[in-house]
Amino acid sequence: MSGVLHGLRVIEMGTFITGPAAGVLLADQGADVVKVEKPGTGDPFRMSADGSLYDTNFQAFNRNKRSLALDTVDPQDLAVFDALIADADVFIQNFRPGAAEKLNVGAERLRFINPRLVYCAISGFGPDGPGANQPCYDTVAQAASGYLDLTLNPGNPRVCGPAVADSITGMYAAYGILGALHERQRTGRGRLVEVAMVGAMAHFNIDAFTHYYGDGELMTPYSRPGASQAHVLTCKDGKRVALHMSSPLKFWENLVRATGHMELLDDPRFKQRGERIRNHGEVIRVLDGYFKEYDRSEWCIRLKEHDVPHSPVYDASEALNDPQALHMQLRQAAERPGRGIFTAVRNPVIYDRSPPARLVPPPELDEHRSELLAGLKY
Repeated sequence: MSGVLHGLRVIEMGTFITGPAAGVLLADQGADVVKVEKPGTGDPFRMSADGSLYDTNFQAFNRNKRSLALDTVDPQDLAVFDALIADADVFIQNFRPGAAEKLNVGAERLRFINPRLVYCAISGFGPDGPGANQPCYDTVAQAASGYLDLTLNPGNPRVCGPAVADSITGMYAAYGILGALHERQRTGRGRLVEVAMVGAMAHFNIDAFTHYYGDGELMTPYSRPGASQAHVLTCKDGKRVALHMSSPLKFWENLVRATGHMELLDDPRFKQRGERIRNHGEVIRVLDGYFKEYDRSEWCIRLKEHDVPHSPVYDASEALNDPQALHMQLRQAAERPGRGIFTAVRNPVIYDRSPPARLVPPPELDEHRSELLAGLKY
């Protein structure tokens, strides 16, 4: 399948995650994404412990792309780059403010070459202002936006989980690019699209700000789980189950029936939803005792029979082997000559019930030089 963005040419000078994450979302939809990389070393995320320039960090965000190594400070390479830009639809970079201009790839210059170009600049703290030039990575953006405060365990405040801010910023960047492309159909001109990581995460965290500015409530890490009646419970075999009761009374009643402890329905601590929210910790303590009576597989049978919103807490070795995940074809694989099988999670967007788009493994550094230069006039 060609994909809904077939015919769109994207030039990406992205490194690490935010820029490549935006580019891979467009590539998954069929855009021709040309990753322009530093000669010799490429994207810093390529570097693996064995020096192979094909690390799994790089693989995660660079499938379905082509690679071309260019030094845009070198006049000859810059001429090649300019020829690419002249025929491109989108340019993506995630440098610190001012770095793009030093590399001859600033917005003003590239948009002069191609007025139809949608130029996307991703930064940590925006293009200007007192903090614009601060170095910014995932955890910094999470902290500055107020998001990290809501994910830390108050008793053991350690950073946990994947690079949320990096991936979310890439999504917002792709969203902004598609908006600018839609407008270009009407105006014939491109746009400068700017996305800051701290702005992306603040917007993603909008629920906390709405509560604060709307009613003065300063949310804590347990505010949303308490209101949503979300629990993670450990079973007899040490495996875990996640529950999310939300607000309908039926789900609490169904959960009680699944446990077989009907006395919970009359317990004054849990009888009303407001009481269950106020006594969220006590709900977990009581349920945790019950869940240690059976293995996870038994609990999943009971919860499914009683229509309780739940899921096993899977790790990466389990999640894509769930029968529903297999049915949805969430896992894709393709052979990479000389490197074996490359496995990835498919893009979740499907059009008209079509099968998942073709998967092309991440490129080797400068792999597509010959075919890209053959089609250029420079």
